[in-house]
Amino acid sequence: MASTSLLLPLATIFFFFFLLPNSLHATGFSIDLIHRDSPRSPFYNPSDSLFDRMSRAIRLSNSRMDYFHSTISNTSTNISSNVLPNGGSYLMTISLGTPPVQFLAIADTGSDLIWTQCSPCKSCYHQDAPLFDPTKSSTYGNLSCDSSPCSALRPSSCIDSSCQYSCSYEDKSYTQGALASETLGLSGSEFQKIAFGCGYTNDGTFNSRTAGLVGLGGGSLSLISQLSSSIGGKFAYCLVPSTKNTASSRMDFGDSAIVTGSGAISTPLISKQGSETFFFLNLQKISVGGKTISLPQAEKGNIIIDSGTTYSFLPTSVYEELLSLLKNAINLTKAKDPTETLDLCYELGKDFKVPDLKFDFYGAQLVLGSLNTFVPINDKVTCLAFMASDSLSVFGNVAQQNFRVGYDLQSKKVSFQPTDCNKH
Repeated sequence: MASTSLLLPLATIFFFFFLLPNSLHATGFSIDLIHRDSPRSPFYNPSDSLFDRMSRAIRLSNSRMDYFHSTISNTSTNISSNVLPNGGSYLMTISLGTPPVQFLAIADTGSDLIWTQCSPCKSCYHQDAPLFDPTKSSTYGNLSCDSSPCSALRPSSCIDSSCQYSCSYEDKSYTQGALASETLGLSGSEFQKIAFGCGYTNDGTFNSRTAGLVGLGGGSLSLISQLSSSIGGKFAYCLVPSTKNTASSRMDFGDSAIVTGSGAISTPLISKQGSETFFFLNLQKISVGGKTISLPQAEKGNIIIDSGTTYSFLPTSVYEELLSLLKNAINLTKAKDPTETLDLCYELGKDFKVPDLKFDFYGAQLVLGSLNTFVPINDKVTCLAFMASDSLSVFGNVAQQNFRVGYDLQSKKVSFQPTDCNKH
């Protein structure tokens, strides 16, 4: 069988994608993003404290880092994800088929393939929504083994000339089925002949509230890549601060995703052979006050930008130097991290103020305020939202809050614009 790896996104900022009533226009379209912990979310747990959410965020951010490392360093074509498939960051409502059938799926910026459970299932995990039945859709079609999407699954295999996919997870969860094409509905618009996995054998620790996965990475099978001709390779998001969990964030596609105007800056988007799913940038230095930390530049693309990871990760030597500079620059009462994981914490108070961090990407300097660098762990303590890594660097979603972040895959650039995402 064809084999690929999928990551279900892990982070503390969880959103749900809900369809907007407007249809696709020449200027593009948008999707609302709703925080997982918002009362509007079906996953809302009123008994969860801020400490509970932050503790989970640390654990899941570390797990996501393990995934990045294992995926990028593993050259095998039969990769199993080393994260749990039910720890998802985002959910996305889409429709498949003619007539359309809506379902809720995990939306993952760290994987590519779109898949859902299909009927008749040989073995399926329980889900709240009905299974997708391809026999009831007039636009469903199995993809042949010599099709381009099948070629993206390596190695590929066939059953009765139809391409098959197989995805497994380290916790023994898995999904297997036919690679097919179908009409996909999003934000009131329909897109034809979208490749997806129709899963007939799926089991493990999947959550019953979801019916599959939507890959939003940079690989050829992702939703972003398959919609490229319709959206011009452009998408953007604006993430509200994690403390504003009742407000909606937004994701834009097409011309609506162009980030330009006052304060907008851009840096090259770098693709790496064998790691096309992930989005890389060049981070050159970090400044605190008048002090500068240079980053190793052994290769182009030394940091992954990822909306599915809560915390940011830096090389251990850079992280330790950053800690030292911040400790000298911040004159506040230090506190112990209640999670016993993070290294630099302070007591929260009305006079809480820390110096800006300046992240110098190639051709663009991004100024991060306290909202992007410290996160409250409970109502008394706030801690630095960065951790050390001996492998990869990741620019996480806390650092991206209240910026409009636009990706232009055709021009190969990422743009940032300071924005009050609560009002965007």
